[in-house]
Amino acid sequence: MKKIDRRTFLNHARDMLCFTGASLLFPASIWARQKSPDISVVKGDIKSSVKKAVNMLGGMGRFVKPGNRVVIKPNMSFASGPERASNTHPEVVRTLAEMCMQAGAGRVLVLDNPLAPPRQCIENSGIAAACSSLGKDMVYAVTDPSRFAGADISGGKSLKRADVMKEVLNSDVLIAAPVAKSHSSAGVSLSMKGMMGLISNRRIMHRLDLHESITDLASLLTAQLTVIDATRVLSTGGPGGPGKVLTPDTIIASADMVAADAYAVSAFNWYGKRYDPDQIRHIRLAHQRGLGRMDIGNLKIGKTSV
Repeated sequence: MKKIDRRTFLNHARDMLCFTGASLLFPASIWARQKSPDISVVKGDIKSSVKKAVNMLGGMGRFVKPGNRVVIKPNMSFASGPERASNTHPEVVRTLAEMCMQAGAGRVLVLDNPLAPPRQCIENSGIAAACSSLGKDMVYAVTDPSRFAGADISGGKSLKRADVMKEVLNSDVLIAAPVAKSHSSAGVSLSMKGMMGLISNRRIMHRLDLHESITDLASLLTAQLTVIDATRVLSTGGPGGPGKVLTPDTIIASADMVAADAYAVSAFNWYGKRYDPDQIRHIRLAHQRGLGRMDIGNLKIGKTSV
């Protein structure tokens, strides 16, 4: 065995002490977070892709703590099945709910204020059936005015106040789980646009400056985790379809709503063309207000397949 001189021994000891001290100051979860991408993109089987995408960001435990009240906001607004791509795929929603429960969530609710008849949306979307084994009272189409409460939007430029679902206002964690789809007025409907499904009167936003109002609402209802269902992409005919449905079999996840939406815009064809994120006005406004980042070229993007 080669002898180690005193100076080399002391240097090794110093390095070991530094590493040990850093490990004590920065737990494993923080080290993992520092290494995680800003956006994770996973292609393949739905359940495995959702799990992988969230785990690449540091795992559901980064977002959901034991006892937390969690709201998952999918697209559940139309009375149609997954093949039409106007609603979030039920397997995406079920997998997220299951991961939240495994992380120790005290309560998990799946909520949307649908445009079509509520019972038909819940049944035809397949989301209630997919989540039924996890909890009987988990999935709701909320339309009763008594279940909403007024909330001021500090700094709102167009939308200054909204009646928001009480369950959302009382939650600890909000997870956006939109399907990637086009929208006749907003260009695209992704995580920020999807927050309109958590307020009582979304129609007023169409009478205001829609893009500014979407940005205002996103400043109030900011998801801690965004998981975009791009297993199917409704590239034309949105938000309700029918339209051209792409099948990228992809899940996009980020702790930044704006970044997730920006990546989804850049990744697929919309109306037969490619667009840059700054061409979607509400994404550009959100970036300018500091709600998130649309400069995806400067972000760390992790891509894989399962």
